[in-house]
Amino acid sequence: MKISIVDTSPVLAGSTAIEAFHTTLELAQVADQAGFSRYWLSELHGVRTNAGAAPEVAVAAVASRTSNLRVGSGGVLLNHRSPYRVAETFLQLHAMFPGRIDVGIGRATSGQLIDFALQQSRSAILPEESYEDQAVELLFWFEGFDDDHPFAKVPFFDGVAGRPEAWILGSSPSSAVVAARLGLAYCFAAFLNPAAAQISLATYRREFRPSPFRAGLATPYSMLGVNVVCAETEKDALRAQAPGELVRRLAGAGQLPNGVPSATDAIDQLGGLPDPTRYVPGSWSRSVAAAPARLREMLVAMVAEVEADELIIQDLIATPSDRFASYRLIAEVFDLPGGAHWEANTAADSTTIGDAHAR
Repeated sequence: MKISIVDTSPVLAGSTAIEAFHTTLELAQVADQAGFSRYWLSELHGVRTNAGAAPEVAVAAVASRTSNLRVGSGGVLLNHRSPYRVAETFLQLHAMFPGRIDVGIGRATSGQLIDFALQQSRSAILPEESYEDQAVELLFWFEGFDDDHPFAKVPFFDGVAGRPEAWILGSSPSSAVVAARLGLAYCFAAFLNPAAAQISLATYRREFRPSPFRAGLATPYSMLGVNVVCAETEKDALRAQAPGELVRRLAGAGQLPNGVPSATDAIDQLGGLPDPTRYVPGSWSRSVAAAPARLREMLVAMVAEVEADELIIQDLIATPSDRFASYRLIAEVFDLPGGAHWEANTAADSTTIGDAHAR
């Protein structure tokens, strides 16, 4: 099974986005050697615990430092973007890194104020365009418009062979329907809405139609996104999971902290370690934490339950050393091609600054 990473560039309490991006680039380089398949970068706005706001910038930085990974957006928020601008940006990335670029598109609100700040026009809060219509326009930029369409006259990377691999990202059946109608690959974010995983992916398979676009597919293809923490022991895994658990609880109460707290602070505020993760079909938690063997068993069962083709991992781990250790153990337990040759020294050298802030 292909295993990938979606990185939100966590910002640790007492640290800054500078250290977060440093860790992202180091982790991507190690993931490239370890045999992970994709490395996606997020678009989040006004989120103090995460620095990833401009995936196209991070994609270029990661792709220039790696050679094996597919690199992409996880994802570009199309409700805040022009389809033309997204198509142009990602086709340029494809031209720079042929055959390695994914364009994952999604939609999300960042709250009324930030949504307004992201608008080009500030005269009023504009009604949201149809997400599906925006996705269709994006695909036509890749495909080419009919001769009678006004956009057909716009020069668009003539002579550049191939196109980025297009994905729809979502956490509800409505996004699954869009992906199915357009015949695109679909990634479901179980770390946001695990209760809808089964119905969303079943809907995608049931409603799928072969795509009329070259960037699309003839048969359905899906990926499951899971928040994952792995450590040598169950107790260490729960300790590393605690900061993310606290952030999720605080965010649910509208009290997002100023940075991901340390494990010690998180455990103190939670009143102890998070409960051990148990795999219950149809009733998943938002995060999966365990020692390697049991973690593999649970993740394989989750992917099989929803009949996904790939797995992509997200994390909210407080210290860079724990993040690197988690992905090293995942690479090893899933027998990724480079998992046995993980360059621990590279990871250790890269974590000094971030770990100092997180202790």
